[in-house]
Amino acid sequence: MKFTKMHGAGNDYIYVDTTRYDIVQPEEVARRWSAPHTGIGSDGLVLIGRAAGAAEADFTMRIFNADGSEAMMCGNAARCVGKYVYERGLTDQTRLRLLTPSGVKTLLLDVAGGVVERVTVDMLEPRLADERFFRRTPDLPEGIFVSMGNPHYVIFTDDIDRRPEHDGRLLERHAAFPERCNIEFATLVGKALRTRVWERGSGVTCACGTGACATAVAACLSGRAGRSSDIIMDGGRLHVEWSPKDNHVLLTGPAEFVFDGEIKL
Repeated sequence: MKFTKMHGAGNDYIYVDTTRYDIVQPEEVARRWSAPHTGIGSDGLVLIGRAAGAAEADFTMRIFNADGSEAMMCGNAARCVGKYVYERGLTDQTRLRLLTPSGVKTLLLDVAGGVVERVTVDMLEPRLADERFFRRTPDLPEGIFVSMGNPHYVIFTDDIDRRPEHDGRLLERHAAFPERCNIEFATLVGKALRTRVWERGSGVTCACGTGACATAVAACLSGRAGRSSDIIMDGGRLHVEWSPKDNHVLLTGPAEFVFDGEIKL
């Protein structure tokens, strides 16, 4: 089976075109392939498909974290899917509709000379209350809950170097989060937001697209930033716009090929 390793701001996944290959047990495959020493090494597995019979979308995306759990959405992975399908000749369109477990996301590709240089993802509206994902408890550290189709809890702190590894691990499975949670730790650096993230199912990652969006929304709500923010993560810089017109969050950033390979199931 052929696969492609890609990353968006260091958030790296293994991508498989399911129009060519069928993966029957993606949960198991994600765990095995994501292992850093005995597998390919990644934050998880992304399956790209055609949206057959889905008139509202062009392609589909399913994401399985490094622990085998299925994710609802990933902004960095969505950008990589846009680059993949365009540069691998699966489409010649620069505006794509991507069907994910959290809904249809629109991708706008910035193309120059046949190369996708940046991708903007319409992440739709943030949700600030969702009992499926969040039930506040008295012992929960101060923070702001934001759902971007998946749950995030944003904590503003000056100690972002230590807290993701220690507190992120504990808070992911806190009783306040019935389906576990992504935890962001952020601080202002000039006019940008320096952010580190503990992703549910993967641990500390170099970047998280939905986490960048959640951080930008939380910063705006708390008066730390306006509706336009640069988010600096371990793997690079992402830009987030929270539109006052339709309340949609727009995520812009790079997507990169790392290498192609072949592996036996």
